[in-house]
Amino acid sequence: MKLYHHPLSGHSHRARLFVALLGLDAELVEVDLLAGEHKHPTFLALNPLGQVPVLVDDDGAVVADSNAILVYLARKHHRTDWLPEDAAGAAAVQRWLSVAAGEVAYGPAAARLVTVFGSRHNPEEVIARTHALLGNLERHLEHRDWLAASAPTIADIALYSYLSSAPEGNVHLDSYPKVRGLLARIEGLPGFVPFVRTAAGLRAAA
Repeated sequence: MKLYHHPLSGHSHRARLFVALLGLDAELVEVDLLAGEHKHPTFLALNPLGQVPVLVDDDGAVVADSNAILVYLARKHHRTDWLPEDAAGAAAVQRWLSVAAGEVAYGPAAARLVTVFGSRHNPEEVIARTHALLGNLERHLEHRDWLAASAPTIADIALYSYLSSAPEGNVHLDSYPKVRGLLARIEGLPGFVPFVRTAAGLRAAA
């Protein structure tokens, strides 16, 4: 199994983290985004959108998109603990996968893009979106340890990377103890692999 990734990509880390938590062996193939490798015909044959991560399984299956990779691995390895099969449980997880693709992508992920990659997002706008998301998460976690169930699921993994790196996008997590507790619980899971930290945003002076 190969995982095409970039170490500074939170989407890539999302997939890499779940591979590690499942105890699977995967060859990490770094895609040099700055050199434009993601736009090379060889990579575009794997993902025409030119985005990382991409998983190439041993049986030849090619899965692009980080959330799709989470679902694929959970289903293939029959890990109903990570992705429930019952309608209510599956829907609860899907709700947060949608948040990962929406509010997270346009909040903490975008804020980090500004400081780490120099994107042209409006900093005030994406930071405000991030705080709105964090506030909602804080309330959701008031009486629970995990986002979608009584144990960790791929919902928690889908949100981890960009929430944990929010300070790189100039977003303090000090006011969100429940969110920080969730991050700590994920970091305590067997097989956890950390997301690369950069000296950007609030962490630049840390």
